[in-house]
Amino acid sequence: MHIQTRNLQKSDYHDLKETMIEVYSGIGGDYWPKSSINKLLHIFPEGQFCVEVDGKVVAIALAIRVKYDDFGDNHTYYEITGGYTFKTHNDEGDYLYGIEVFVHPDYRDLRLGRRLYDARKELCEQLNLKGILAGGRIPNYNKYADELTPREYITKVKQKEIYDPTLTFQLSNDFHVRKVLRGYLPGDSESKEYATLLEWINIYYVKEADKKPHTDSIIRLGVIQWQMRLFKNLNTFLDQVEFFVNAVSDYRADFMVLPEFFNTPLMADFNDLPEPVAIRKLADFTVPVREKLCELAISYNVNIVGGSMPLVDTDGKLYNVAYLCRRDGSYEEYRKIHITPNEVKHYGMVGGHEIRAFDTDCGKIGMLICYDVEFPELSRILAQQGMQILFVPFLTDTQNGYSRVRHCAQARAIENECYVAISGCVGNLPRVHNMDINYAQSAVFTPSDFQFPTNAVKAEATPNTEMVLIADVDLSLLKELHEHGSVQVMKDRRTDLYDVTLKKTARKALKGKKDSPDNDPEAVPPVIVVAD
Repeated sequence: MHIQTRNLQKSDYHDLKETMIEVYSGIGGDYWPKSSINKLLHIFPEGQFCVEVDGKVVAIALAIRVKYDDFGDNHTYYEITGGYTFKTHNDEGDYLYGIEVFVHPDYRDLRLGRRLYDARKELCEQLNLKGILAGGRIPNYNKYADELTPREYITKVKQKEIYDPTLTFQLSNDFHVRKVLRGYLPGDSESKEYATLLEWINIYYVKEADKKPHTDSIIRLGVIQWQMRLFKNLNTFLDQVEFFVNAVSDYRADFMVLPEFFNTPLMADFNDLPEPVAIRKLADFTVPVREKLCELAISYNVNIVGGSMPLVDTDGKLYNVAYLCRRDGSYEEYRKIHITPNEVKHYGMVGGHEIRAFDTDCGKIGMLICYDVEFPELSRILAQQGMQILFVPFLTDTQNGYSRVRHCAQARAIENECYVAISGCVGNLPRVHNMDINYAQSAVFTPSDFQFPTNAVKAEATPNTEMVLIADVDLSLLKELHEHGSVQVMKDRRTDLYDVTLKKTARKALKGKKDSPDNDPEAVPPVIVVAD
């Protein structure tokens, strides 16, 4: 047996007519005249599909393209087809509208209808349409009409308590019922003249106005595994940074990510000072380094996640800050929220208060710094804001610390259906207190499903070796996973039972209140898990 899915041709009309008569024998055996089929093939040839089995056409799908707002949800088959003339077809339409799908009764065990629907979906994606719409008969409804309303009948079909040859098939092909139509197809006694308005949503659809300069779904990441070494001065340090920016730019990377505290070699000149004083001296370099990163992002045309650096704010408090330097010259700031006991003990650091996903020309990204990734609430909030790639600069001295970061980062990728890139420092800094040794194996992690590597690791560096890790990630696979994955974590959350919410910014909430230990912003947790 030879089976082929292809576009319908005028020469296929004899088979089409024979098949349609067989399919609709129960309601009169009506069929489309040859002139109508020829017109469809003239105005929209790419929208007409058939399945050929051993040289005979036995399954057909006919469609037009419409501007759906011209019709709305309260239309009939007669209206949507322009009185069967197809004058409603519009080459600029935003929806594919299914006119017919039928399979010869002798071939229904071959699941040919699924092939036709897959062809329609592929066309919809190619044309960048919002989706597919169709009025679907409910031919078994006449058996239950005395006891069930159409809505009740549809619910039972959805719950698989009742089988309907048309609706059950549509639902199994990822269509949902948008509305119940009455009088859609006069004379359809099996459906009691009711029909379901069915919709399949194209998750890859992008409005023309929303298209960004970078439209490719393949995003290239350049992850830097940074060797700790001493530098004579700030300029030689920045030369090393530029070397890596140049390297990832040669590979046309869209993002470059540096590790946490990658600038700590500059603390060597302050090693005779107490650690809290030395780290604040290092913070004097943060703004000049950020400005240089912004300059490099523009000149090398790459978005830079600038690791993290210490920053003394106007309030005199010390923060651990990461920067997103976009290639258009703008930048964003993220302050580490969860400060490790070591950072508190040696440096007196405090945590930030803002959790926010950032827009880029390559989709929405999030930034978390090292210890932050061990708190799943943060990345869940970012995922709810639309994050697609999470960048995690980190700094760990032991394999135990690294394992915590790695395994938590992998979990964040799986549970939030996103990519996660971690970037760490390697090597030793004998002349900088509290930065003596470092351990890292930088990596890019993926969700875990058929579209991704079986171990959910896209790429990983050689442990404890300075190198650049280049990896491509496909954002379209995230959309596919979210809608059609083996499991759909983000959709299947029991938000009727629990949720993860973001509290108001602590500083804004405390504005105007009298200072007291109870009103200390650092004492207010930024997130809360709420259970009903």
